Amino acid sequence: MLYRKFANKIERYLREEPHKILLVNGARQIGKTFLIRHIGQKLFPNYVEINLKEDSEGQGLFAHVKSTDDFYLQLGAIAGNHLDQKENTLVFLDEIQSYPHILTMLKFLNQDQRYTYIASGSQLGVALSRSASVPLGSISVQQMYPLDFEEFLLAMGCGQETIDGFRSCFRAGKSLNESQHEFMLRQFRLYLLVGGMPEVVNRFLATRNIVQVRQIQREIYELYRIDASQYDNERKLMIRRIFDMIPSNMENKKKRIVAKKIEPAGRHKQFSDYAEEFEYLTQSGVALQVQAISNPRFPLIESEQKNLLKLYLNDVGLLTMLLYDININAILQDQRSVNLGAVYESVVAQELHAHGFSLHYYDNKQKGEVDFLIDDYPHLTIRPIEVKSGKDYKVHSALDRFLAVPDYGIHQATVFSNEREVVSSNGVTYQPIYYCMFYQRDGDVKDVIIPPVPVPAG
Repeated sequence: MLYRKFANKIERYLREEPHKILLVNGARQIGKTFLIRHIGQKLFPNYVEINLKEDSEGQGLFAHVKSTDDFYLQLGAIAGNHLDQKENTLVFLDEIQSYPHILTMLKFLNQDQRYTYIASGSQLGVALSRSASVPLGSISVQQMYPLDFEEFLLAMGCGQETIDGFRSCFRAGKSLNESQHEFMLRQFRLYLLVGGMPEVVNRFLATRNIVQVRQIQREIYELYRIDASQYDNERKLMIRRIFDMIPSNMENKKKRIVAKKIEPAGRHKQFSDYAEEFEYLTQSGVALQVQAISNPRFPLIESEQKNLLKLYLNDVGLLTMLLYDININAILQDQRSVNLGAVYESVVAQELHAHGFSLHYYDNKQKGEVDFLIDDYPHLTIRPIEVKSGKDYKVHSALDRFLAVPDYGIHQATVFSNEREVVSSNGVTYQPIYYCMFYQRDGDVKDVIIPPVPVPAG
């Protein structure tokens, strides 16, 4: 079984948070159902699983449930032998977004405290944004992602102690030795091919057959396209169109979405007219959104430009499947004729997003474009990140112009490349591309206790 960091979060929540219902959000095929089922069956003697999407397309037993009594009646009819008390009974409601009225009902099911509940969905973000009555205070929504690079390394047999040793080098600003570097670079390139979809990773581990790997990736990609087609009739064609544009946009010098290219000539709309389409793609987890910033200030959310954004696929393996099909040498042999810049950017976006960062990039007409900006919380400033796949990794004119603006107050910038050595020069730290796995929004932050203020005498 693949190791997933998110398993610890689920298990801790089920053990320690009896007063809220955990909702696990994330794209389809990333392993939500398998992970919840595995943990639920381990922790609870009585485990009940109901796929509400299958119910909505089949018997519709929960389609007309209007009250908790109705819900309990249907639940008891199909799983009565496995229902006991809250402490030993877990009810897993999978694909809960299929029934918005059940989503709203979670507040009352939680208040009853009759059973322990957990729910998941592939479009929870969309459902919650459209719900007229979100059960705030009764739920906790947590995002799950495909396997990140660290989880992939563990799946490939790299030990946790080895990874922790590499992490220590990263924190100390040290380089790995030559053999360690070659090992990590090889594993990183394999990750570019395979990505982080659990079924794909398992097939690769079992066969090492790129043809079979690509077949599963194609099926997942088509599933995402089909899901988009099941959305609102007036929107589904544009959602499909924008989703299909993502790989080709990655090959452009400027990778942002251009509104006039979305629809045929003569039907151009404003960027804001597609807000719902962008929301679907990002809230359903199939795409990662990177917002533009032209005049950055900490925190970055205060400087976002809503009319400029880039979209990346949620899994780098899907991207390399679309770009290179079964030609593995384009990535494994580092061929000069192939520009891997878009692929490297995608995997960095995927890592940063999975590790808690909001994604932004710098776009300024006078100064140029920098690939990523993240909040540098320890220094209360911004950290710009450039991603380089070629030999000219020290050539970054836009980043230089960015750093030359004193008002930005940048503490340090990062450039990722294939080079082994960690070097700092002129406010820029050059790091090997695989070190992106160690960027964590929360890092090693422990509990921060604010002491009480003494009441003044008299």
